[in-house]
Amino acid sequence: MTEAMDPRHQRRVELMQTLFVLMFSGEESQDTAELRQLEAAREILSQSEQLDQELATHAPERPLAEINQIDLAIMRLILHEANQGETPKKVLIDEAIELAKEFGTDSSPKFVNGVLGKALGLES
Repeated sequence: MTEAMDPRHQRRVELMQTLFVLMFSGEESQDTAELRQLEAAREILSQSEQLDQELATHAPERPLAEINQIDLAIMRLILHEANQGETPKKVLIDEAIELAKEFGTDSSPKFVNGVLGKALGLES
């Protein structure tokens, strides 16, 4: 389980929240985290079509329009980070599950785990 004070977890929380805001508004709010996070969120959104195609491939039973938007933001963030190859895939999936527990619905952790496990080749 990720500790609340883990700076990597906190960075991902803030980035996921910024990404979530941008998914709806297309612009930053006054509460938006640092410029670096805003730019990272914009980069993820600019790749959302490619990321969404990958997600759709691994979750064919659930159309993207029906996916909880928090779950979608978490999965886009984690897929983007996985594509950078700097963090082990198992660590990223664990982090996605923690984010889903923290911000998603009761079914979010299982759904996010299943889709990302398939997408990252680590079916759990």
